[in-house]
Amino acid sequence: QVQLVESGGGLVQPGGSLRLSCAASGSIYNTYIMGWYRQAPGKQRELVATITRGGTTNYADSVKGRFTISRDNTKNTVYLQMNSLKPEDTAVYYCNVPYFTENYWGQGTQVTVSS
Repeated sequence: QVQLVESGGGLVQPGGSLRLSCAASGSIYNTYIMGWYRQAPGKQRELVATITRGGTTNYADSVKGRFTISRDNTKNTVYLQMNSLKPEDTAVYYCNVPYFTENYWGQGTQVTVSS
């Protein structure tokens, strides 16, 4: 059984920073792509960023230059450093790991950007 456990969400003022973490455990090894998605109220889930095992990254245009995705392959963990946060970044953030024929999701962590 595979589990993705997220942490690091919370309430932050505009311009602030947060760091999200997602640890994959269970029968999952040498994952190729790990990523983050988000879903704001009333909107569809959207891609935020992905990273390959080799470190190639991909970002949504809306977060380029502000967010940084990274991973620790030894810990099967992916991180999302979020800087210069804006109110429109408010959403539930989900960790995602496609693995063979399965597509695993974390439980989601709330990020709220508000003064």
